[in-house]
Amino acid sequence: MIRSKIAGIGHYVPEKVITNHDLERLMETSDEWIQERTGIQERRFGNRAEETTTTMGARAAEKAIEHADIDKNDIDFIVFATLSPDYFFPGCGVLVQRELDIASTEIGALDVRNQCSGFVYGLSVADQFIRSGMYKNILLIGAEMHSMGLDMTTRGRDVSVIFGDGAAAVILQPTEDSDQGVLSTHLHADGRHAEELAFISPGSHGGRYGEKEKYGFPDNEFESVFITRKMIDDGLIYPNMNGKYVFKYAVQKFPAAVMEALTTNGYKPSDLDLLIPHQANLRISQFVQRTLRLEDHQVFNNIQKYGNTTAASIPLALSEAVDSGKVKRGDLICLAAFGSGFTWGSALLKW
Repeated sequence: MIRSKIAGIGHYVPEKVITNHDLERLMETSDEWIQERTGIQERRFGNRAEETTTTMGARAAEKAIEHADIDKNDIDFIVFATLSPDYFFPGCGVLVQRELDIASTEIGALDVRNQCSGFVYGLSVADQFIRSGMYKNILLIGAEMHSMGLDMTTRGRDVSVIFGDGAAAVILQPTEDSDQGVLSTHLHADGRHAEELAFISPGSHGGRYGEKEKYGFPDNEFESVFITRKMIDDGLIYPNMNGKYVFKYAVQKFPAAVMEALTTNGYKPSDLDLLIPHQANLRISQFVQRTLRLEDHQVFNNIQKYGNTTAASIPLALSEAVDSGKVKRGDLICLAAFGSGFTWGSALLKW
């Protein structure tokens, strides 16, 4: 049976380190407050004059291509997961194709907008393409440039202290080796909670999901307004999160997603060599670890260094685990995510 395997992996993070103490100069917060609630000590911010979501994704892709020992022109499909694209449209998939100088190959490029679970969703899509025999070398990227859209004031601190920039990529190829590859993927969503973690404005909702007055939309339907002065003045152009609400659901869905992957394939938590959860909050990861009764060596976290890099967080953590020697051939690895949408999911694979 053909399944997909990760043949190459790589990551890229900007050089600029932003510590909690740096944030103390911008807003009413403290290193102790941030670490106690999130576990984060520092994060990376990109160089706005030179770096974008696409360029970071391309740098990670180059490392994954080298690790897979293929030529960039061997890639026959691109999947790009992000919530912070360079442009509203087109998506980053075609932009990274251009950045890697492989646009002349005219291969397809797909953009995935599932935020924190974007990489798991993208992996599931790519896995099915490989299993069907449609493609042989799929480039899957997760990348984020959060620093371009955060409210770096006390008003926005509950969200802004959490996020950082970064990218990671994998090359997926077919394999018939029963001791290697993606065993299964599991995807879920519940749109009833969409606004609890969202970047609502500017957007095309026109006040549909709230009072028009709140966003400053005009009554004249022929007066086209995408972003209003009221959105800017009231800070409505930044992401918002109901932290306690999100935490409540995350600690339920995370363990369930992991158990779904394990049970489907006849495994139990003690069989896991490594769980790589989406790096949303160290406290969530620790809760999941306790719930599943996993040992410290079975869970990999790097949110302390990078913050929440959303679609990039799982592949970035996996790439670091590989580089540090924590992953060896045949290891049973579970990837799991929960986030905006709400969307969540898991993937079980053998390295």
